[in-house]
Amino acid sequence: MNRSLLFKFLAIGCLMLLLLIPLVMIGNSIDERREYSEQVVRDIARSSAYSQTLVGPVLVVPYSKKERYWTLNEAKEKVFHERVIEDNLYFLPDRFRLSGDMTTESRQLGIYTARLYHADNSIDGYFTLPLNYGIKTNLADYTFNSPFVAVGISDIRGIKNSLQLQLNQQTYDFEPGSQLKILGDGVHARLSPTVFSDIHSQAQSVPFSFKLMLQGTEQFNIAPLGKETHVELHSDWPHPRFLGDFLPAERSIDNTGFTARWQTSYFSTNFAEYFTACIRTTQCDQYQQRQFGVSLVEPVNLYVKSDRAIKYALLFIALTFASFFLFEVLKRLQVHPVQYGLVGLALAFFYLLLLALSEHIAFVAAYAISSFACVVLIGFYVSYVLQSFIRGAGFSLGLGFLYLLLYGLLSAEDYALLMGALLLFVVLGAFMLLTRKVDWYSLGASSKAASATVKEH
Repeated sequence: MNRSLLFKFLAIGCLMLLLLIPLVMIGNSIDERREYSEQVVRDIARSSAYSQTLVGPVLVVPYSKKERYWTLNEAKEKVFHERVIEDNLYFLPDRFRLSGDMTTESRQLGIYTARLYHADNSIDGYFTLPLNYGIKTNLADYTFNSPFVAVGISDIRGIKNSLQLQLNQQTYDFEPGSQLKILGDGVHARLSPTVFSDIHSQAQSVPFSFKLMLQGTEQFNIAPLGKETHVELHSDWPHPRFLGDFLPAERSIDNTGFTARWQTSYFSTNFAEYFTACIRTTQCDQYQQRQFGVSLVEPVNLYVKSDRAIKYALLFIALTFASFFLFEVLKRLQVHPVQYGLVGLALAFFYLLLLALSEHIAFVAAYAISSFACVVLIGFYVSYVLQSFIRGAGFSLGLGFLYLLLYGLLSAEDYALLMGALLLFVVLGAFMLLTRKVDWYSLGASSKAASATVKEH
């Protein structure tokens, strides 16, 4: 290869490496702005309510039990002991049903927005209590205390109504605190000591219901405690993302919102075993992970799209420089490395413009304005570099087409790799086709001869 051509390749390579500096700086700016927007969302949630997780209700029956046992003293004599231990019996719902209507609102701090929801939930179901609470031996040693119903709510600041529990045709007021460490924050309703007075003569089916108006930020999760769990949510938010271990059995999404219905059973969740293991061994990983819910995501996350866009920046610059180089080869033009560098900087500034504009207007509009500005600027400059407005217009059209392809890559997330691979293959094929008759050995010599002719004149 001719020495001058080799130097040109090296100069272009060094320019691309130098252009990584502003690209890295812009990428850092994207990360900083994204972190700041997430911090703003957390600040808004801190002053209202965080994402909500609903666990329960759980029926808890405290009891005291007398235990008698013998030990040997130092004289090897048997000594009789009696002690009282206190514990709880836990009963999960045989059926849990929730019907919720979610409305959303935007809370803004500066240029950043957080998505809040208000969920108006109707909850009902029933507990099945076995005879004598399931105690089959030494029943006389047990003393049962006042039972209570506990509901875990991850952020009780989001409760917007006066909670009342209807259970077994009686009404009870909920009080703050779940009274169960396993449930975390929440509420509980202390029941009448005689509410299950017939439990020693027969098993009981105990219906319950209550209404829960709950406010939260971005996510609403539910733990499927029931032997049968039925959840139905309606919302005016048209861009849901369903979370957790169980997807909706049915869902409908349109421009007016979504409707989703979940249905689980003990056989699919194994929740009773995980709940018991968490109580007895404090191994609560599986219990805490067995949830499902919905996240009210933004349809266009401008920081994610900007970050994805800048990942293609080096490819963009390489394709533009390759186009310049083609003009040098095919039209016998001389393009100075400084001119390469100025065009590369203009391409880099596109991403900064995109980030700045998309924080104030829609991402599509920000992309259109940024790409149009860069195409016009580079096209005007290139018209003089290539010594022809027609060539500059053609170069601008090609650059505009590349921006359209980039937007397609950003929009088609599932097909981004396929589209990118096809684009590179087509560009390589076009480059090979256009340069198939180029004599690379004589290219540098021709350039030197042209330069010598210019000097003579």
